[in-house]
Amino acid sequence: MTAGNHSTVMEFILAGLTDKPELQMPLFLFFLGVYVVTVVGNLGMITLIVLSSHLHTPMYYFLSSLSFIDLCYSTVITPKMLVNFVTEKNTISYPECMTQLYFFIFFIVSESHMLAVMAYDRYVAICKPLLYNVTMSNQVCSWLVVEVYMMGFIGATAYTGCMLRVVFCKAKTIHHYFCDLFPLLELSCSSTYANVLVILCLSVFNILAPTLTILGSYFSIIASILRIRSTEGRSKAFSTCSSHIMAITIFYGTTAFMYLQPSNVSSTVQSKVSSVFYTNIVPMLNPLIYSLRNKDVKIALRKIIEKGLFCVSKDF
Repeated sequence: MTAGNHSTVMEFILAGLTDKPELQMPLFLFFLGVYVVTVVGNLGMITLIVLSSHLHTPMYYFLSSLSFIDLCYSTVITPKMLVNFVTEKNTISYPECMTQLYFFIFFIVSESHMLAVMAYDRYVAICKPLLYNVTMSNQVCSWLVVEVYMMGFIGATAYTGCMLRVVFCKAKTIHHYFCDLFPLLELSCSSTYANVLVILCLSVFNILAPTLTILGSYFSIIASILRIRSTEGRSKAFSTCSSHIMAITIFYGTTAFMYLQPSNVSSTVQSKVSSVFYTNIVPMLNPLIYSLRNKDVKIALRKIIEKGLFCVSKDF
């Protein structure tokens, strides 16, 4: 992705999270810790699902894909963010900025649709249990994941393609800690009407379509759970969805707040705080939510640890 012929700016300055020098090192240590937990948590989740045969089900196949997406889009943002905390001049070249924007959008859109696919999986498991193995076959699951990444590809290509047509002249300072859509558009010295229209349409689609899928799935799930007579049965059915509901609430809450609020009420501080949640905190929380609140994951982790300790004791 190279710079377009219309742009005269070859590099940008990232304003970062704060301009206060005394906060740079504490923030560096905090976000370094968050990133380490994110990498360990998501890689650990993927490894655990691969190694544990009883986790080889559609639900955990989608969860491993979610962990991969979380790991990737956090990695697109956080390393550059950490470097900027310890350097005096926080610059990013035009090609690097467009590349970061492209992959960030690719993974954030993919996550939105992956959460919808996971909701549909829970709908089939609870509402149509006898048809689950047929409906969610290996082939169907593979196609659903491919479609998720296709939506990410289409969204990222459309957003970034429009951004490459924007003319950047004198203003070079991005009032953000990474190359995001609206902070970049603020630097434009050409018309951004087409860009804003594309952003609005695709943002509504990439939030509204998955949201409707999730709401439809969970309305049916709730109706099915209410028809279960035993308290234990209701509790078991709800427990399979509670982690997913929590992950959905955090992710869609922050993205909707960021991209669907009117421009006249948005502020730099608000956008940065919201962005921190879905670029840094959400990828860290997801593996914790799904591991701490999931009995199958706890059992699989215990077995792996016991197997490892057994192998170590045999060596001695």
